[in-house]
Amino acid sequence: MSYNVTIQPTGDQICVEEGQTILQAALRQGVWLPFACGHGTCATCKVQVLDGDVDVGAASPFALMDVERDEGKVLACCATVSSDVTIEADIDVDEDFLGYAVNDYVSTVTSIIDLSPTIKGIHLRLSKPMQFQAGQYINLNIPGIDGARAFSMANTPKDTQDIELHIRLVDGGLATEYIHNNLCIGDELALSGPYGQFFVRDSLQGDLLFIAGGSGLSSIQSMILELVAKSDKRKITLCQGARNKAELYNQDLFENLEKNNLNFKYIPALSDISDQENWAGYRGFVHEAANEFFHGKFADLKAYLCGPPMMINAAISTLMKGRLFERDIFMERFLTAADGDGNDQKSALFKKI
Repeated sequence: MSYNVTIQPTGDQICVEEGQTILQAALRQGVWLPFACGHGTCATCKVQVLDGDVDVGAASPFALMDVERDEGKVLACCATVSSDVTIEADIDVDEDFLGYAVNDYVSTVTSIIDLSPTIKGIHLRLSKPMQFQAGQYINLNIPGIDGARAFSMANTPKDTQDIELHIRLVDGGLATEYIHNNLCIGDELALSGPYGQFFVRDSLQGDLLFIAGGSGLSSIQSMILELVAKSDKRKITLCQGARNKAELYNQDLFENLEKNNLNFKYIPALSDISDQENWAGYRGFVHEAANEFFHGKFADLKAYLCGPPMMINAAISTLMKGRLFERDIFMERFLTAADGDGNDQKSALFKKI
């Protein structure tokens, strides 16, 4: 049995099957609702029920307090419906969001590449084409491990049936340890996608600054390759951070892009390299490299940040000191299972994440 859910203030209508959550139904019909953790602990997907019968499901009492339940609030990632329903959600309509519907896929591993001592490039062939926006991610299911893991796609959207992932080995991480130690060419993996609101806003004016740390390069690589393929005329600057030369992967790719595209600038930065090592690039953290290159002045840029939370927070502080603020900063934090849901990582100054 299915029910109709109307989402205000946009007026979007979705069909929700019995037992399906509101969030699952929305994403699979190309309707975006704000969400983060996806399992009832972060409260990002909190909505107000205006009419109809809704079961709150397994929402954490910390994310959805008793008084909020009494007021008719629910978490879309947990809530199921038993009648036609109208909800109100805090939705910022983004004209650059293409709204591709989430689907399920079976993939086959076609290639495994050592990008760095801790990061592998995993190439997957999909059972059917996937439309997505550069910067979005997929949820990957790992054999024998509960819960899907999110990984950004590093390839461009024109590659609709082949996916490239950059996966860093996390100490104690069951999923990444399996991928690094057990995954083989020819293995099949189930996944779903696309997800996420991290993509280039083409409707906004201004040159582009990308700051990437570790395997956070994946989504930014996808964005930059697509911009170059489209012959985008804006100035594009990539600041890539790593601890040392061994961890600075795909350097040749971006150095070649710089040679062949006058509007593209590549700035690699190494944070843990000795004075004795042969390195002509920037020595220090990636946000410091960006600050030096732009002389501390970031106004009129559009910044896209992807990497570990500490890097993101440091970059935000640097950009804001240089007169760049929330409306012009877009980000994707790479959280591991050890980081939890990342609620304590959010900046109090930022609504979007």
